[in-house]
Amino acid sequence: MSCSPRAIPCQPTGQCFCPSVSPLAPRGCHHCSAFPSHLPARKNPKSFPKNHHLPACLTKQTGMAEDQMEEVASSSAAASGTPFQLQFDKPIPFQIKLAEWNPEKDLLAMVTDDSKVLLHRFNWQRLWTISPGKCITSICWSPDGKVVALGTEDGLVLLHDVENGKMLRSNKSHDVAVVCLNWVEDEPLSRTDKDDLLSYEDRTTRFFPPAPVMPRVGGLNSGDTGLADENEEAIQAFSSAFCQRFNILSSGDKIGCICFSIFGIFPVGKININKVPILVQSSQYKTSYRLQDASISKVSLSTNLHQLVLLCCGKLINTENLSISKDISVGLHCVHLDTSIFSNRKNELHQVSQQASSIQDLVEVVRTSISMMSKQWSNAMNLFHEKFSALPSLITAHGMESSSEDEFLSLLFGTRTSPALHQFLVSSLGEAGLKRIAKAIDSAGRELRIVVSEHLQPAVEIISFRLAELRGLARWRSRFQNIGLDEKLMDGVTERVGMLIVQVERFSRVAATVLYLFQNFFSWVLKCVKILLSEPTDQVPPANSELVVIFLKFLLDKDPIKQLLETDQIFEWDIDTARQVEQLVVFGGFTDTQFLERSLAKQFSELEESMKEAFLMPFTTISSQIQCQGSLPLYPVTSSEALSSTCTASSISFYKDEDAQHSPCSYSLTDYICFKIPDGSLNLRNCIGVIKDFCNSRSTISTPSLSGFLLRIPDEYECVDLSLYKDNQVVLLLSGKFSSESPARSLMVMLQIENFSFSQLSRTLPANCNSLQELVALELQLDTDHGKVRSIPHLLSTPLAVSASRGVACVFSSRRHALVYILDEDEDEGEDEDSEME
Repeated sequence: MSCSPRAIPCQPTGQCFCPSVSPLAPRGCHHCSAFPSHLPARKNPKSFPKNHHLPACLTKQTGMAEDQMEEVASSSAAASGTPFQLQFDKPIPFQIKLAEWNPEKDLLAMVTDDSKVLLHRFNWQRLWTISPGKCITSICWSPDGKVVALGTEDGLVLLHDVENGKMLRSNKSHDVAVVCLNWVEDEPLSRTDKDDLLSYEDRTTRFFPPAPVMPRVGGLNSGDTGLADENEEAIQAFSSAFCQRFNILSSGDKIGCICFSIFGIFPVGKININKVPILVQSSQYKTSYRLQDASISKVSLSTNLHQLVLLCCGKLINTENLSISKDISVGLHCVHLDTSIFSNRKNELHQVSQQASSIQDLVEVVRTSISMMSKQWSNAMNLFHEKFSALPSLITAHGMESSSEDEFLSLLFGTRTSPALHQFLVSSLGEAGLKRIAKAIDSAGRELRIVVSEHLQPAVEIISFRLAELRGLARWRSRFQNIGLDEKLMDGVTERVGMLIVQVERFSRVAATVLYLFQNFFSWVLKCVKILLSEPTDQVPPANSELVVIFLKFLLDKDPIKQLLETDQIFEWDIDTARQVEQLVVFGGFTDTQFLERSLAKQFSELEESMKEAFLMPFTTISSQIQCQGSLPLYPVTSSEALSSTCTASSISFYKDEDAQHSPCSYSLTDYICFKIPDGSLNLRNCIGVIKDFCNSRSTISTPSLSGFLLRIPDEYECVDLSLYKDNQVVLLLSGKFSSESPARSLMVMLQIENFSFSQLSRTLPANCNSLQELVALELQLDTDHGKVRSIPHLLSTPLAVSASRGVACVFSSRRHALVYILDEDEDEGEDEDSEME
């Protein structure tokens, strides 16, 4: 079947019979859940088993079961050359609300109504299921297909590994629900540009071993770090993979904010569309407008990173004359943002974001290390204080006024052992209790040394090197000042990370000293216990009496390790030490003379604040350079209630136009925007609109290029979803209206957009508010050679998942069935014939 803009009734033809043999069986057993990630992905699914055809006359028999009707209709469709081969029709136990094809592999990610995320292969083999525990409101894939991004109702963007579904990162980008995501990779104009993009070398690997991973201690959790502790290898691969090709993740929310993240990790800009002025040039003067109460519904960044098109619901206000604002537009608006800063400064942004992303990963390692050391040491010290807290109680019970320190010193210097201390050492503590405490302290000390040497110290040193790299880049003012890399701020951050290295070294020395004093004290106490029990002491290591005195004075009731791991501790230093520090400042290298008063945790906290300030400057600078280039009201709504409930099908895409007037490597992009118009708006019913060249900067008021057309869907069908496809095509999902006289039938229609007559639209406000209404709606007809039509024997519902790179589509029926179709069947057959001839 095919379609054109002429009115002729269409008869549905049925659907294909789903073969029982998996089309991906050669790539691995369809009964196995393992995912062979090393196997190459196919460009388009092909070489599927052919169906056995049944006589078409059987479809007229009555009382036939529904499955038999579908099988017969499939045979009839195949015999008549119906487009879009049905790969399979599978029942599913969930209602699907979101679905997206992987751009590089034959994988389909789906989100159920209860926000479970499912990943299926093309043959419907399920690879994994995850429950993020949050309401998922949007989904998209990374350009290389290795990461799936999920937007949540509470403003998070979750990044999950395609191999196993584990979370790689959680970014708090928004304050409200993230309703749309778009992840685009920069497409170089030529091979030379591509080589230049990859020419930046990360020199860290020359001087340092691989970056440390999160420390893990059995039974302890590292807290909410935003990273998956059990998935370090995937995190490292994730970070390194995105440092090869420049890409940007765009996300939009319900209150009109759009966030941009390089590699999906490093936040580089944020725009509130409600605060962006919309300047419109008329024939005589410029008029300023702005959107109010806008909610983003769709965003799309062009592959050359020059422009972003978004659809949002809101009110358009004339800021210069509020009295006429009521007459402007309340409804769906299309907005064009100039994002050329991403393209013009992509090399600089690439270098900064690569370093900053790695620094953020290492900062999480430092935070987790400090948190884990604090918990591990606190557990050991709690056991120590629990046992030794019995001595003061015994002293009080015996009517004595001495302290625990006095009793131990009396024992050390040969004075008679008091009854309280004797009872404590022999009965309350005992040899077994003492050894248990000593083992706990020793085990905690070993864990501290491991965390410091294998995680904390390497992470801080690599952070210092990477910040020094950024400091060097900041001094290249002609290139990096334009993206907000401030030299003075980077100097401050570099000094603070240097102080953190000093604090780590101090912590290591203090910890080593404390552990040695504990070991010496326990040896002495063990010897005393054995003497009191009249047991031999020749196996007990000798103890240093002077170190026992130091322990009793400084460690029995104090905990210097705990103090260094807390942020609210302030250390006092003598005058001589303060003078020595001031003398060192004269030699240069640092200006901070108060660092010895801070703890390790406090120094790390100050480093985080300093880095936040330094990285906020590029964020603010880039955000200020993203400007609005125009707005187009698409259709109005009658009330605010209708506006808030508007959730219409829409799609935005950019198609490459080869420019014959330039070199073969150059090209321009044409934007296409397709959307469903709610019934009653613009006095239309059951219509969709298509516009193009909204972002065309070469157009002028006298010679506008903005154009569009309206298409009316036949009354017996309703457009439930739509998607722009490759080669200027659009796929429509038309669900048949239920009737007791005939079985429910739906259609999947592919239209060639260029076959329709586009009419010019005005670019100036408020004239363009009524441009679409002036268009004559074309009647969609389904029996000519201007498109393809496939009949589906189900009532359909959203979503429609279409993959231009894979050439497939998945639709979902209201009775919980998933149907996968091959859209590029003709192309595949042509490729197969060519390969056979070769």
